Amino acid sequence: MTTNVGTLDRALRAILGLVLLYLAFASGLPFFDAALFKYGAAVIGIVMLVVAAVRVCPLYSIIGIKTCRA
Repeated sequence: MTTNVGTLDRALRAILGLVLLYLAFASGLPFFDAALFKYGAAVIGIVMLVVAAVRVCPLYSIIGIKTCRA
């Protein structure tokens, strides 16, 4: 697959992924006590971190968006 995630996009995804994982498991907020929100945030956070690591976003590929220069 072709790289389609740029540097700024990658950094924002990594930060968002870490924040979502923190909110899901370590924040102690009552909103994340419900299993749907806790594990939903965790899954989205993990997906964001994986996309940031591999620099390929399947949704971007489908839509035809490319945020990197290469």
